[in-house]
Amino acid sequence: MARFCPLFSGSSGNAYYFGSAESGILIDAGRSAKQLTAALENCGLEMKAVRGIFITHEHSDHICGLRVLASRHHIPVYATEGTLGALEEAGCLTDKFSAEPIPAEGMECAGMHISSFHTSHDSAESAGFRIDMGNGRVAAVATDLGYMSDEVRDAVSGADLLVLESNHDEGMLRSGPYPYPLKKRILSQRGHLSNMACASELVRLAEKGTTRFWLAHLSHENNTPDLAYETSRCSLTMAGLKEGLDYELNVAPRENETGRFIVF
Repeated sequence: MARFCPLFSGSSGNAYYFGSAESGILIDAGRSAKQLTAALENCGLEMKAVRGIFITHEHSDHICGLRVLASRHHIPVYATEGTLGALEEAGCLTDKFSAEPIPAEGMECAGMHISSFHTSHDSAESAGFRIDMGNGRVAAVATDLGYMSDEVRDAVSGADLLVLESNHDEGMLRSGPYPYPLKKRILSQRGHLSNMACASELVRLAEKGTTRFWLAHLSHENNTPDLAYETSRCSLTMAGLKEGLDYELNVAPRENETGRFIVF
């Protein structure tokens, strides 16, 4: 059975587990090795189940625990060429684990096929991931993107489960305390996806067959779980889609304190 465990999500750290109870992968390692280990155990998973760590990009909320975790457990790391270069420059790579670029055709890991796609973010070469789970199910992760490009749409279209960024409410961001340059960065095409932008995409994706949506990477200062959820739910409802019948909608927790996971 395919399993999805949202371990951490948000500006304070990001990590997601995909696989089975016996083997799987981490997407990002944005908390300490101790926190990541505890979060996996809370979901009934042992660290030995992690066969690879796939990194979206080099910002600290996605790699905070990478060096220690991968070194301690000798877990191979995979990312785009640009991200690997940024990780090397930041001193995150060591000879205690391998670090390899993801081939253009994708790769096999933990009994799954993982392929990457480019995202628009202010980093070296950020990426999202499409995961063929090995049981006929497909999952995708697309966070930290200023807009939904055609490449992203094509990559996530048809996924059974999608983790998609719903970072901020534009009104909260514009009227909030952030300095203007930071607001401008977040709102740019190399920034983060807003609630409204996310909600619009969910309608298109639901109409193409995606039924499980997880809103992710919510800003602590410029969003709330309820606001992100209601923005997407209202958009889907206005399109004539019914929650519980046509789709499932969840918000990825900042910390998965309950050990909740999804089997699909």
